[in-house]
Amino acid sequence: MEDFKFLYEHGINTVRIPVGWWIACDPDPPNPFIGGSLEALDNAFSWAQEYDIKCIIDLHAAPGSQNGMEHSASIDGFTDWPTSPDYISKSLPVIEFLFSRYATHSALLGIELLNEPSAATRIGNADPLELYQANIGSTNLVLDLHFYNLFDKSFVNMSAGDNVQYIYKSREGEWVNEWNVANGSQTDYENFGKAQLDVYNAASFGWCYWTLKNDMKHWDFEWNIRNNYLQLGNSTSKKSISTLGLFGLA
Repeated sequence: MEDFKFLYEHGINTVRIPVGWWIACDPDPPNPFIGGSLEALDNAFSWAQEYDIKCIIDLHAAPGSQNGMEHSASIDGFTDWPTSPDYISKSLPVIEFLFSRYATHSALLGIELLNEPSAATRIGNADPLELYQANIGSTNLVLDLHFYNLFDKSFVNMSAGDNVQYIYKSREGEWVNEWNVANGSQTDYENFGKAQLDVYNAASFGWCYWTLKNDMKHWDFEWNIRNNYLQLGNSTSKKSISTLGLFGLA
């Protein structure tokens, strides 16, 4: 509950809560998973409601792993979900379970169908804008984007100032679902964080920071706030952080 109190005191209005597919089997999920995740999610909803904070449930780990990363519960880096009709079909009841349990809860803002799935094999080059630009005729639907000035050698060769300018010139979106600050002096961190807040506050569905707490301090939202690396009140955006600040809680 103290985490939600901290978020409320700093103007954060929403938490994004990652869950694994085995939550639908709680309290007795199959090995090697352990029970208790459903109770933890229920508690999060209760605390969120108390502090007038909304929740986005994020299916972060699908059966067979959708991306081969450790946070999707992959075994030895395997990515079996995208190519397995059986695994895909097993993920749908998880979404239905979450919907049936929380759809009428006043703290629910949305359910994220799946985090960072790897693309299936296709003929020709993939166009990252293809889905974003598609007119799929749905309402109450948001496509999320994950922005990191990491994981690409081009960012390593940029100065801190170049990275800041890249944020102002090249980042945009409807829901910036994950971002962080990393690698630089405190002034560099402050400028980098401010640039992202300036830009992401203009996103039509807000933003999420990954994550609330982490052993690596610059992935740690609370540490960055307490040590003044992120200063939520210093953004030049015309939109209020208290009304647009969507936050990722792991």
